[in-house]
Amino acid sequence: MAEPVEAGLRRREVVTAFLRRGGRILLVRRSARVGSYRGRWSGISGYLEESTPLGQALREIREETGVSAADVTLIKAGEPLEIPAPELGVLWVVHPFLFELVGGTEISLDWENSEQAWVESHDLANMETVPRLREALMACMESASVWPHTQ
Repeated sequence: MAEPVEAGLRRREVVTAFLRRGGRILLVRRSARVGSYRGRWSGISGYLEESTPLGQALREIREETGVSAADVTLIKAGEPLEIPAPELGVLWVVHPFLFELVGGTEISLDWENSEQAWVESHDLANMETVPRLREALMACMESASVWPHTQ
């Protein structure tokens, strides 16, 4: 029997927060200054340092976008996903969250991200993302009404 792919990988817990406005989700392109997945599209993310994943997600949103907790509403916290990254020697444990962004709140990116895009679900298929980003997003979907499908 083969060993599971997770054998020997360091567990690293992270959060990924998706911000939604007008039926679209904010994705950010990781800058050349971050430690992994440079140039790839992702949600707002970071290592779990706070006492709770939700607390960390709100902290990352504030740090990376300038958006305060008062400007977002939690829609859903998805079940954590285990994402092996043997090339990095890491087993990512991703805690995904979906938030609704209030009205015309402006996004102001920090150094961790170089670009932003408001996308629909079908757009992810054509973007170079961090591993299993679509799966993390789908873990946050409460129903079809969370993200209307448009063609």
